Amino acid sequence: MSHALSRIGRRRALRGAAAAFVALGLLLWWLAPWSEQPPGGTITLSTGTRSGVYQKYGELLRTSLGRHMPDLEVRLETSDGSQENVQRVATGQADFAIAAADAVETYKLDDRPGAGRLRGVARLYDDYVQLAVASDSDIRSVEDLRGRRVAIGPPNSGVRLIANRVLKAAGIDPETDVKPSSDGIDSGPERLGHGLDAFFWSGGLPTDGLKTYTEQAALRFVPIDAGLVSELHDQGGASRYYRATNMPESAYPGSQLGSAVPTMAVSNLLITRTDVDPRLVEWLTRIVLRSRDNIGRHVHSAQLVDVRTAIYTDPLRLHDGARRYYRSVKP
Repeated sequence: MSHALSRIGRRRALRGAAAAFVALGLLLWWLAPWSEQPPGGTITLSTGTRSGVYQKYGELLRTSLGRHMPDLEVRLETSDGSQENVQRVATGQADFAIAAADAVETYKLDDRPGAGRLRGVARLYDDYVQLAVASDSDIRSVEDLRGRRVAIGPPNSGVRLIANRVLKAAGIDPETDVKPSSDGIDSGPERLGHGLDAFFWSGGLPTDGLKTYTEQAALRFVPIDAGLVSELHDQGGASRYYRATNMPESAYPGSQLGSAVPTMAVSNLLITRTDVDPRLVEWLTRIVLRSRDNIGRHVHSAQLVDVRTAIYTDPLRLHDGARRYYRSVKP
């Protein structure tokens, strides 16, 4: 009996030692990249408008990069949004940018300069299309926008792409059937009822530039139903990146009265170019994923960044440096 117990004890001890060895190995693997000398230099990250989620995310990411890559200077450049961001990266005016998948695909389909050099780093989070009107407006559907004063976003924004497509899907010509303006998130909310009847916005939930107005019950959101999304899919091309969804009632409690709002969403990507240093991209990818919780405390939508979905950067292939990181953490 004592010999049997001794054998059992030895087996348990061996199992415990093996488990400890594996745990130590995993810990060393996790810490190893941080023991390397991180790359330095200067990079430019193109973000978005000052009141938008892209800019806030960029500021927080720069802080995270500064902690782990102290010799790297990150310059943030505001922009009109996705269309301008894609163009900047493709033509070398920026090294990294955040852009919606439909804007990336549009740039590729149009065979714009440098389109073939674009690469993906990570899929981040979804933008939700938010069609806002004054709380007392009689506009109840996209079709009701005909003849109204509608902000469709700055010319080089992702909002402009989406707004034009949504209007066309509803049978409305964005140039002749509405009175279009280029107001964005910086000016659109405060102009509702004072020069604007409605404005389109596409961004993560919630967007700080809208929260104040929704808390004052100064605006509400018009539904974009699944039928319109189906109509968009029928258009083909970049419209295939839109999906029907609901803006949850918790997004803007002051304006949704406890109800979800039907709308559509499109994924956001962190993008770069083929000529950007793979080691730099690998480090940046690692920090994007590991900073999720910290950034997510300030940008709610960033909480959805996850290594299991980050690799899906369609319509772009992964950059070699990003691929190297994802392979290193593959189970």
